Amino acid sequence: MTSPPNGVAVRVDSPTEARNPRTEDIDRVSTLEVLRLINQEDRQVPDAVAAVLPELARAVDLAVVALRGGGRVHYVGAGTSGRLATLDAAELPPTFNAPPEWFVAHHAGGAEALVRAVENAEDEAAGGAAEIRRHAAPGDLVLGVTASGRTPFVVAALEQARALGARTVLVSNNPDAAPVDVDVLIALDTGPEAIAGSTRMKAGSSQKLVLTSFSTAVMVKLGRTYSNLMVSMRATNAKLRGRTVRILREATGLAEPECTAALAEADGDLKVALVRLLSGVPTARAAEVLAAAHGHVRQALSLLAPGATG
Repeated sequence: MTSPPNGVAVRVDSPTEARNPRTEDIDRVSTLEVLRLINQEDRQVPDAVAAVLPELARAVDLAVVALRGGGRVHYVGAGTSGRLATLDAAELPPTFNAPPEWFVAHHAGGAEALVRAVENAEDEAAGGAAEIRRHAAPGDLVLGVTASGRTPFVVAALEQARALGARTVLVSNNPDAAPVDVDVLIALDTGPEAIAGSTRMKAGSSQKLVLTSFSTAVMVKLGRTYSNLMVSMRATNAKLRGRTVRILREATGLAEPECTAALAEADGDLKVALVRLLSGVPTARAAEVLAAAHGHVRQALSLLAPGATG
């Protein structure tokens, strides 16, 4: 995909650009009514996400295959979409102790564009292609996020990803746009915004839900949780160290002193302490089996179950 010449206006045909008949009088009503109108629009977002869950599940499975095979997940976006993607990638290492190279965000305009608009950055198709050419590889997954479904930086990145042999996903709020061939198209129908074209509203909210659900599901499938507990988190401050003890107590039903002692014996490794307490094996054995299970607590416990082999 080529970039439009500087100064050229491009008409974007997308529901997010349309005028919303439900909010045409938003500038004539009370403050409370303004907020009610916005809230009524926001209530459509969860249903729009629910409608694309089958496609989202396919994207999750592709990401799991990529990461298990030694590949990476690349987020590509511009503006609000890119900022949301960058935020999601940044939160995975502290939340799930995910290696920082697992999820990589590529934002049009670079770091500066995260805090202020960079002119024409999203129109730089060559920049999107170059980002992926430099950083992606066959076996990776490249996920583009764009409200309009046609952002040149994102589309060119996805085209380059396919040329490299990577798998591709497009998250778009324009169900009628299919500017690039991808493995999975996640088309969110959030309709016109409360303020026409302000895609940081419903479109952005739906993208945030999709990205958070996507990455969380990937972490769950990779064994970074036990039940619904964040057993892979990094305890980097006093609050989080207290949380690790609480998680261990909730997972085992044991008292705080026993959980604290198990954590100390495991050098603070919550998963090792958890496997030790749930199975009754020594800490060294718990660590050994957990490594064999690639960090997956339930699989480790299965290996330690009576009659299990391995």
